[in-house]
Amino acid sequence: MRIDVLTLFPDAFRGPLDVSIIKRAREDGLLDLQIHDIREHATDRHKSVDDYPFGGGQGMVMRVDVLDRALQFVQEQDGPPGLVVYLSPQGEVLSDRLVRELARNERLVLVCGRYEGVDERFVEHCVDREISIGDYILTGGELPAMVLIDAVARHIPGALGDEVSPEEESFAGGLLEHPQYTRPAEYRGWEVPEVLLSGHHAKIEKWKMEQRLTRTRERRPDLLRGDGPQE
Repeated sequence: MRIDVLTLFPDAFRGPLDVSIIKRAREDGLLDLQIHDIREHATDRHKSVDDYPFGGGQGMVMRVDVLDRALQFVQEQDGPPGLVVYLSPQGEVLSDRLVRELARNERLVLVCGRYEGVDERFVEHCVDREISIGDYILTGGELPAMVLIDAVARHIPGALGDEVSPEEESFAGGLLEHPQYTRPAEYRGWEVPEVLLSGHHAKIEKWKMEQRLTRTRERRPDLLRGDGPQE
């Protein structure tokens, strides 16, 4: 899978995407991650990427012409043009269902906004999906892009090493994950549930499902109503 990121701050992606699962996926050739500096496509001597909004208002707006040139540059590279995603607080909220849908694409192009946002003409004519990571405002689209990349990368075949793992995590099947325990089996009087030490696989699986249902009912009842992430 290939993911291209258009941003004004490419250095922000150094570090968070160079560790753990994403690092291994990149090293193994499972994920081709390319970061592009939008400012390189500005044409004036000041490398301007934003301007005052028509009609007045506070802040600055990212220019449609600069964004369009940056996007065209990326899409003209090898491979399909990809699904263009603009990270926006006005977009559909990222969920497990949406992550799985995005992971089925051969290529994603993520556009990170800044300032007061981007010229609406870019959204209307160049963007396929607007996606938000929650109902709050961040300084820019870089952190949401990292969240999306991390979530999607986990569903690339082979990225986790254990193909079953994504199906056992929270939100798989619309339920939260069951509690997890490891050694020591007893610590300061805090004991691991006896069933997990029994070796009885059927009873253990039954206990896990009961815990998933109980946790979801107590912590995220919206998932049971069908309001939250779905498989």
